[in-house]
Amino acid sequence: MSTVMTVRSLIQAAITLAGSEAKLGEACGVSQSAIWKAKKAGRVSGELAVRIDRATGGAVPKHRLRPDLWEQPAAGGSATAGALGHGVAA
Repeated sequence: MSTVMTVRSLIQAAITLAGSEAKLGEACGVSQSAIWKAKKAGRVSGELAVRIDRATGGAVPKHRLRPDLWEQPAAGGSATAGALGHGVAA
C-alpha cells in the first residue's frame, strides 16, 4: 500500500471516529472542505496532523500522518520531532 493511500485511510478513520468530515473539521478547528481536500490529496500539514491526533484522542496519531516530521514513539514514550527538527509544537 502506498503512503498516499495510508494517509487517506488514516484521515478516513479519523472522519469515521468523528462522525463526519464536518465534525472532524469542527474538532480540528478547520472547515469540512479542508478535511475533504486533505483526504483527496492524501497529505496533511504538520499542524493538521497535530489537530487530528488531538481530536481523535491519539487514535490517529500525528506520527502516522506525518512520519517525516515525527518518529514513532518507543513503547511507553512520546513522539519526538524528526531528525530535521520540523516538529510542530504539540
